[in-house]
Amino acid sequence: MQKAEKSQETNNTKKSLILVSNDDGITAKGIRELVEMMTLLGEVIVVAPDSPQSGMGHAITIHMPLKVRKSDVFKDLGVEAYECSGTPADCVKLAKFHIFKNRTPDLVVSGVNHGSNTSISVLYSGTMSAAIEGAIEGLPSIGFSLCDYGENADFSHVRPHILKIAEQTLKKGLPKNVALNVNFPARFDKETKEEQEIKGTKICRQAHARWQEKFDLRTDPYGREYLWLAGDFVNPDKGEDTDEWAVNNGYISIVPCQFDMTAHHGITYINNEWDI
Repeated sequence: MQKAEKSQETNNTKKSLILVSNDDGITAKGIRELVEMMTLLGEVIVVAPDSPQSGMGHAITIHMPLKVRKSDVFKDLGVEAYECSGTPADCVKLAKFHIFKNRTPDLVVSGVNHGSNTSISVLYSGTMSAAIEGAIEGLPSIGFSLCDYGENADFSHVRPHILKIAEQTLKKGLPKNVALNVNFPARFDKETKEEQEIKGTKICRQAHARWQEKFDLRTDPYGREYLWLAGDFVNPDKGEDTDEWAVNNGYISIVPCQFDMTAHHGITYINNEWDI
């Protein structure tokens, strides 16, 4: 009996091991905010890109060598950190199979991203690819994003919410192979510059929206033409249960995501309608 009680006590006091990554690069303000928060919940190890990797989606590096080296960027926080030449998905793979060796993270968190990752942006997001990679490996994973693209964005209003969501994930867990896509409203309204109050949290679906893209044709100083991707975000989805509606109305949006992209209704349609 005493042995069992001692074992139970050890399990209860075990410190959580938390992997932190992002796509804005290891020196971004958002990842420092996230690292500071996670040190309140457990032992933190950072493996993040050595330069910005936004929009990389779930790309992995297969045609060139990966370079990983220790970084002292979080030395003041007493946090072990590594910077990687690869993508966010590379960082999570390297962490699990190379850096962590025989240890398994209790939680993978990515961000805090400078900018929204709602709706279709989740497909392009390096922030979410790190979280999804964690989910592929069966690890509870969260991607955090702030709807403010500024390099010096104010993250102070989201700190308690990050802690609460991460704590709940550590305590209650997530369904297997599910990652959370969490988006926070910016602290200040983009147009009025007035401070915005966070009204609460909504568990949402991903809005059916898209980017209406165009390519700007430009000329470099040598007279050579090049193209620059631009575009506008178009949201015809007026549902009030979406991530877009939530963040635009002062709420935190949480969308549970999975990497299984099977269109099950497509299976039914093809089986019923095709002669195959």
